[in-house]
Amino acid sequence: MTSMTLEQEIKDRALALGFDAVGITDASPIADDDIARLNAWLRTGRAGQMGYMHRNVEKRIDPAALLKGAQSVIVVALSYKPDGSAATEQDPQKTAAVAQYAWYEDYHDFMKPLLFELADFIGERTGRRDRFKVCVDSVPLAERALAVRAGLGAIGTNHMLIHPTLGPQVFLGELVTTAALKPDGPCRWTAQCATCGRCIRACPTGALQADGEFDAQRCISYLTIEHQGDIPAELATKMSERVFGCDACVLACPHQHDAPVCPPARLRPCPNNIRLDMEEILGLTAESFESRFAGSPIRRAGLATLQRNVRICMANARDRTYGATNASFSEQGRS
Repeated sequence: MTSMTLEQEIKDRALALGFDAVGITDASPIADDDIARLNAWLRTGRAGQMGYMHRNVEKRIDPAALLKGAQSVIVVALSYKPDGSAATEQDPQKTAAVAQYAWYEDYHDFMKPLLFELADFIGERTGRRDRFKVCVDSVPLAERALAVRAGLGAIGTNHMLIHPTLGPQVFLGELVTTAALKPDGPCRWTAQCATCGRCIRACPTGALQADGEFDAQRCISYLTIEHQGDIPAELATKMSERVFGCDACVLACPHQHDAPVCPPARLRPCPNNIRLDMEEILGLTAESFESRFAGSPIRRAGLATLQRNVRICMANARDRTYGATNASFSEQGRS
């Protein structure tokens, strides 16, 4: 009888903790092509006001720069695809849309303890004094490139990691460690994006471009969360009723349509955050904002930014109503 390898034990433990997929790669720097693309993107200013993207670039491209002596990176994925039914219960005239990942508790707070548990398991299993670094998005690490190298999927034209089964709606987390583990091979599956282009056509602002480039300065997720100050009118009108984030490119992806719905018990849902009552948001104070969005990704935007977004959504709603009314009058005039 063949005994189970340490790598398989780690994967089984990760799945038992609640992750939906797991892969292992080494802690070497990401590929030269990926580094060149990142540097070119930063150099052309397409990161906008995200100054943090320019900091710690050496750590972002090299896991060993995050943890001295690192040998391996364990990459986990967690699906968050909802069934979407709750969103239809909200009044679209009084509420504004929120990106689906923020329909749940903050995934950082959810995933980090699980990764620490996984690190404890590895330490107990090996009996060695290996060191670990838990990474969930906010740590500078090129996690999508590492996920591909760990065999978890491919990068789509929408610049998201697309898992062959779970689709593009996945949270990623990493456990960088000094433990020497046998790496998985890179993912050989391809998303067939070259013959699709649905995400490009779905992007309201043209942030996704046909040549594969991505301009964050035009992305609604960037504009509603990261961008400080006024949003250019040409882009504000294309935000429609989106108040926090944007799912357009993800929801247009054929792989998202085929992916299974996330089990409701996996992440704690926040029904009040599926769509936000716009009048409520305008009435919040700094204190009530902190209370209202404690434990939610929406807290990241801050009160001033969220209220700015609401005012834009309200203006867009008025314009749509005015346009529909004028169209109705025009039709009556022809009859």
